[in-house]
Amino acid sequence: MSVEHAGAPAPHDHGRTPGERHATGFDDATRARLTADAQEIIARYPQARSALLPMLHLVQAEDGYVSPRGIAFCAATLGISTAEVSAVATFYTQYKRHPNGTYTVGVCTNTLCAVMGGDAIWEELSAHLGIGHDETTDDGAVTLERIECNAACDYAPVVMVNWEFFDNQTPASAVEVVDKLVEGAPVAPTRGASSVCTFKEMSRVLAGFPDGRADEGVGAGPATVRGTVLARERGWTAPSFDADERAATSGASHGEPEAGEEQSSADRAPTTPADVSPAGEQRKQKSDDAKES
Repeated sequence: MSVEHAGAPAPHDHGRTPGERHATGFDDATRARLTADAQEIIARYPQARSALLPMLHLVQAEDGYVSPRGIAFCAATLGISTAEVSAVATFYTQYKRHPNGTYTVGVCTNTLCAVMGGDAIWEELSAHLGIGHDETTDDGAVTLERIECNAACDYAPVVMVNWEFFDNQTPASAVEVVDKLVEGAPVAPTRGASSVCTFKEMSRVLAGFPDGRADEGVGAGPATVRGTVLARERGWTAPSFDADERAATSGASHGEPEAGEEQSSADRAPTTPADVSPAGEQRKQKSDDAKES
């Protein structure tokens, strides 16, 4: 962690105690290692700042969350401000702004999972662990989250552990999973990799450094491919849609100009004073320059 501990953490404070200070930077060896990884990430993109998302996962893999020193490292490496880095880090929920547990347990409570039992699973886990949304157990093992959608509605209700799928869960089966996590016992997802890795390890994978487990297990189970199987068994095919049909049904054939053509929104005449004022022209020029930079 990138915090200096002054004593035992208070309950549910995500590993922080009152008065703790964040470490201000990485030691030389850690910085050198992170810099080498960061340069590998940056090399994937035509513009360095495009590497920010995976770099946030990189520093999260180091500290267990996007720490102040991680933000400073990203900003200095990419030549942008810490405010710009923080704006991105606070937008996406996969980036944690306080120390996270070894395992993030996400319970989907969106519509389908909820009606199939997701709400009951959430209530059971919250009571069993004694924590609420985005809170961490005292031992630092589990961070519990409500998830809007795990993108696995065909297996509702779904729980994820560090973004590995646990399908068709019940309150009892979900409690069994988290108890094993707390005990440090091996846990196998329903699909995907053969075991659950730690939050830090998963963050490094998301930074773009594969752990070699991408092809383990089943990716799409029977419920996911059921439509494809039925189509093959019954000889169902999609209607043909050739180029002539596509042209006949396009917006252009109905008198709607394509983007950039005359009378399209991109080619409209100025309609307000702001469109023709010097200030308006400057704003437009700055916007166009930004798009090109």
